[in-house]
Amino acid sequence: MELLLLLLDDMFFAAIPAVGFALIFNVPPRALIYCAILGAVGHSFRTLLLHFGAPLVLSTFFASGLIGFIGVQIAQRYLAHPKVFTVAAIIPMIPGIYAYKAMIAIVQINYYGSSNELFHQMTDNFVKTGFLLGALVFGLALPRLLFYRQKPVV
Repeated sequence: MELLLLLLDDMFFAAIPAVGFALIFNVPPRALIYCAILGAVGHSFRTLLLHFGAPLVLSTFFASGLIGFIGVQIAQRYLAHPKVFTVAAIIPMIPGIYAYKAMIAIVQINYYGSSNELFHQMTDNFVKTGFLLGALVFGLALPRLLFYRQKPVV
């Protein structure tokens, strides 16, 4: 029961930025509900994987892949480009906390001087940010690589 409430809460609060960024990207009004649903499903899927002990980068990759696959199906149904539905839906999974912590560490290094602790904190957060952004990009690109190939896979 606690997991279900966690996922519902996660879905609700992930749908809000997905719709907000869809509005910023001038997504057609009839597509906003699909952006919200994809953002909610993707973020809650990542939370579910994290709850069962999957690593953060792998969970992010699978969640963005799920958003990509569902987005391609919706796009084929409504004759739209998949980016209309998927780009705004992955925004709630952008690793803003890690990027913020890395930038704060850089500012502290500049202000207080270099130390091993601050340098370790900066590099750790930059690497996490890079891997999470890579997982988002490759997960979102995966359906395009499989469905829109000019040549067969084998």
